[in-house]
Amino acid sequence: MRQLVYISSVRKPAEVDPAVILAQSRRNNARARVTGLLFFDGKRFLQALEGDDATVDATFARIQADGRHHALVVLSNRSIEQREFGEWAMAYQAPGEDGGDPLERIGRLTANADPAVRPTFAGFAKVRRAA
Repeated sequence: MRQLVYISSVRKPAEVDPAVILAQSRRNNARARVTGLLFFDGKRFLQALEGDDATVDATFARIQADGRHHALVVLSNRSIEQREFGEWAMAYQAPGEDGGDPLERIGRLTANADPAVRPTFAGFAKVRRAA
């Protein structure tokens, strides 16, 4: 099994609807048996994809071809024994929105992730909270 973590920027933030992304991602990932975590802050995506090699490759290729993304950077690409994020989830907080502490939510969603991966999500949430 493989886990790939990437970050990307949104080309046109005003044209991205988090509800649509969530619905599409849940449908596509369930069909492909890909799990993980997507954090979206209104400007950037940070995502962990977990599954067999072929499905992670196909999912990431689809993401790379998606015109909403640019400046994709793979942060981690490693073999794992078992899924660390459980079922697929999305964490989103609109800029200026008070939807609770994103660090607490990320902490819960990454509780079983490898200690080398968990800080990536916590750091991303912390930067967005300060922005």
